[in-house]
Amino acid sequence: MDALADLLDGPRARGAFLLRATLSPPWSVRIQDEAPLCLVAMVRDQAWITPDGDRPVRVGPGDVAIVRGPGHYAVADDPATAPQVVIHPGQVCTTPDGRGLSAEMDLGTRNWGNDPDGSAVMLIGTYQMRGAVTQRLLAALPTLLVLRGDSWDGSLVTLLGREIVKDEPGQEVVLDRLLDLLLIAVLRTWFSRPDARAPGWYRAHGDPVVGPALRMLHAEPAYPWTVAELAGRAGVSRAALAQRFGKLVGEPPMAYLTGLRLAQAADLLRETDATLEAVARQVGYGTAFALSTAFKRERGVSPQRYRDGLRHPAG
Repeated sequence: MDALADLLDGPRARGAFLLRATLSPPWSVRIQDEAPLCLVAMVRDQAWITPDGDRPVRVGPGDVAIVRGPGHYAVADDPATAPQVVIHPGQVCTTPDGRGLSAEMDLGTRNWGNDPDGSAVMLIGTYQMRGAVTQRLLAALPTLLVLRGDSWDGSLVTLLGREIVKDEPGQEVVLDRLLDLLLIAVLRTWFSRPDARAPGWYRAHGDPVVGPALRMLHAEPAYPWTVAELAGRAGVSRAALAQRFGKLVGEPPMAYLTGLRLAQAADLLRETDATLEAVARQVGYGTAFALSTAFKRERGVSPQRYRDGLRHPAG
């Protein structure tokens, strides 16, 4: 398993929020749902996305935008159009003064907007998960990423557009997986661009020495790896691997492995009811105490307090 696949294989879309929005101008929607990640695929017409404190960016037909949360932003027909709709956490929809709009904007199965025949059509998929493995991916992304329609094969957008309005058994699972595929396709295309400033772990994936080492770490993070064994399996000296790994990835192999293990531990704490002992074994720590020590050193809280904080957030 490679690093990108591993990051996307943990907290995948589960019951993600998906809809087809159809709007007539003037329209402006302020998004303050604080979701960690949202994809917007423009099907027809155009829109402007304006993250708070940043410049507006135009998206046209075939373009796909990824917006990294939890910051707020606006999507509108024109940057100057004042917000008429506000999306709150839990996808609660109101006017700016708080009047509910959910029924008024409902146009049918996963169809939403102010006009069923509106000129602007976009597909929206929102990830609600906040897993720690995903945080490693989110940290590599800008606040707003736009992939132009002429730079990639957008057939997945067409497929998602057909499926998003269906109401059939198992449809939520179908849509979740399509959203995952679309996310992976967009990120893979974007990371491959020379101007994308892709994270070191992604760039190193294609290296003949570091790439195999990364894949080994992600395939078996619980294995008792040493630099010497990684180097032996990669067919190079220990010094050569350590030097090249540090140069390309930005940290030593064992530091990378520690970060990977702790990220997976945090995800297991969030996603499962497994005991701390079981989580420790699953991610490569011999005892719960060893995991707790490393986890607290890295994150400043114990695993139990981390889990309690997720289930009973302050405020």
